[in-house]
Amino acid sequence: MSHAFFALISRLKHITRWSLMRNSQPENVMEHSHMTAVLAHALAVIRRDVFHEPCNPGDAAAAALFHDATEIFTGDMPTPVKYLNDEITSAYRAAENGARERLLSALPDELRASYAPLLESGADEETRKLVHAADKLSAYVKCLEEERAGNREFRLAAQQTLIKLQALAMPEVDYFLAHCLPAFELTLDELEI
Repeated sequence: MSHAFFALISRLKHITRWSLMRNSQPENVMEHSHMTAVLAHALAVIRRDVFHEPCNPGDAAAAALFHDATEIFTGDMPTPVKYLNDEITSAYRAAENGARERLLSALPDELRASYAPLLESGADEETRKLVHAADKLSAYVKCLEEERAGNREFRLAAQQTLIKLQALAMPEVDYFLAHCLPAFELTLDELEI
């Protein structure tokens, strides 16, 4: 029997993000998931190594890789639509749950228990918070990149996303914003050390 889970995951590259906005550089869910995993790992390392709180960066990165996997079946619902009202939000959550079950059923039985927490953005609440923060941070980076390319379409999204990041009140996010984010404003020549 052939199990389609990994073939389905590979299709994330076909799901476009930011569909309601003009993009100077299109982004797909696979690219976003990779960047979110990099950022979740970084936030976990900052939590562990800077703030000396127990944390597993590998768990955060793995959960972030799969955090939007359900979009293979649902597509990337634009945030203004997804949260337009309680009925739409509830229906979308139900669609996500159905997609999660479809994905899990595409795995061999022996692997389902290992992948189920990843499709829930992590096995524990702290990992879920890190993945959520990394997801927002990835969106903010995208907004900054678009603005740097002269695309004013992302100006308000950047402002709103930064406010959401600051409202998380997570020391590792604040640390990243202060120490790592400014480099995203630089050109390649300026990044050389």
